[in-house]
This record gives sequence, structure tokens and C-alpha cells, in this order.
Amino acid sequence: MADIRSDEYWAKKGDVDLYMFRKRLDANDGTERPVLFLVHGSSLCARTGFDMTVPGKSAYSTMVWFAERGFDVWTVDHENYGRSSRTDSNSDIASGVEDLKAAVEVVARETGQQRYSFMGTSSGALRAGGFANQCPERVDRLVLDAFVWTGEGSPTLAKRREGLAGFRASPVRKVDRAFFHSIFNRDKPGLVEDGIADAFADAELQYGDTMPTGTYLDMCANLPVVDPDRIVSPMLIVRGEHDGIASEGDLLAFFARVKTKDKAITVIPGQAHVGNLGINRHRFLHVIHGFLTMPPREDSASEL
Repeated sequence: MADIRSDEYWAKKGDVDLYMFRKRLDANDGTERPVLFLVHGSSLCARTGFDMTVPGKSAYSTMVWFAERGFDVWTVDHENYGRSSRTDSNSDIASGVEDLKAAVEVVARETGQQRYSFMGTSSGALRAGGFANQCPERVDRLVLDAFVWTGEGSPTLAKRREGLAGFRASPVRKVDRAFFHSIFNRDKPGLVEDGIADAFADAELQYGDTMPTGTYLDMCANLPVVDPDRIVSPMLIVRGEHDGIASEGDLLAFFARVKTKDKAITVIPGQAHVGNLGINRHRFLHVIHGFLTMPPREDSASEL
């Protein structure tokens, strides 16, 4: 196995400190490696989602998987998550977009590159999509995993709206071990290996027993927050077969509105909401890797 180098950084968003983490092949060969920026969701920090260690199991780090294949992989803890600053913000999607704006300046400084591939999962896909709307010049390719557009037909969001008054009233919501287990079993039980939910809970509970409410509020009451008409980079939408966060109809309607023809949508059978931690995660990663490494088109015709 190739040696992987890990580094930590901090980005500044005004008075907010944002923790950043990076993995790449440890080789001083002068190679400029393509940057992949991973954007986490509502109920976890960056390394829980993308660099988790599971006792007795291997190959659960998405960062390592892509680093071994030649990518320079970055991620960030959004405000009020993980090791980043705790404030009175509810850390909504708009706040997350500002986090990404601050984070990419660190990536630019350290790599000398100005354009990157982004993969966002769940509300991380909303953050990544919002960033692509506002900063299209920084986005080379865009992967939206477990994405939702309008929320129409989503059983998960219909259930979540029962807590809407609480999301409006407080910037945080309580979480516990049972809640983290529910992330993996609410759509279809049995699509993760034993021990994954507990490893996930252990990783998150070290940071406390609350999560911000902003992304939940946005997903329940403020959709849509990403404009398909303003997506101009190559785009891949990935959906687990059993993911209740968005209906296929909602995603297909978004897909049809995206003007670029350099786009794809894939459903992963045997997957639920947390694609990169499920039992079929290698199929999930294979699809994304294929999209990120697809050769560019040879002609120079403009489609937009």
C-alpha cells in the first residue's frame, strides 16, 4: 500500500476558525495532483464522514481511497462541527457556502491550483451546489451525493418537518447514540456492516451531544437552495436505491434543468443514505472515480 501523507490546516472566516484536513500520496516527485474537496453533511464532521477508522475493519476512509488513486484530498469541518469554532450560528447552507469560500483559499495557497472537484453528501451536496452557483470558476467537476432539490416526495423530510418548530427556535438539536444508529437504519436496515454505526457515534460524541439546526431548517422549509440553471461544470448526481432524502422524480427534474450536457445521474442498488459507508460503498466509489477521471471532451464547442 502506498504511503499516505496527512496534514492539518486552519482557514479563517472572519472570527471563525475552520479546521481543515488533507491526505495525499507521500511522494516528492513534483506531480501536481488533482484536488478533490469533500463536503460533509448535517449530522457529522468531516473526518467522521470521510476518514473514519472502524475497529477490526479496513477501507472505510474515502480520503485514503482517493489519495491512493492519485488525488489530493481535502475536507473541512463547517462552523459548529468537529474541531471548528463554536458560535451562536445555526450553520445553515449559506454559512456552509461561506466556509467553502474560506477553505478554498487555503487549498489555493498550498497547491497553487484554482479549480477543484467537489463531492458533497446530503446537506454537503447542498453546500457544494451552492458554492458552484456562486463560484463556478473554482469548480472543475461536481458530485452531488444524496442530494435533494425541492424535497417533493421525500419521506425523510416529511418526517423531519415534525420538528420544524424546534429547528426555528434553537440553533442546535440534541443527538445521541440512538440518533446516529437511525441514520443507517431509517431507509432500509442491513445495508451497513455491524459496528459501523457505533464507530460513527463514537467519532461524533467526542465533540458533544448537539448538532446545528440550520441545514435541517433549510431542508425542511427553505428548499430549493441550489439553482440548476447556474450549474455549469460537469456534474454527477449519485443516489442510493433506498435513500429517503429525495425522490428520483425530484432529482430527475433538477437534472433536466442543468444546461450542460456533461452530466450524469446514477442510482446505486443496495445503498441507502450514507453511500460511502454502506456495504456497497466500493461500487459507489467506483462510479465517482470514473466520473472524476473521465477524459475531457476533445472538441471546444460551447454548450452554454
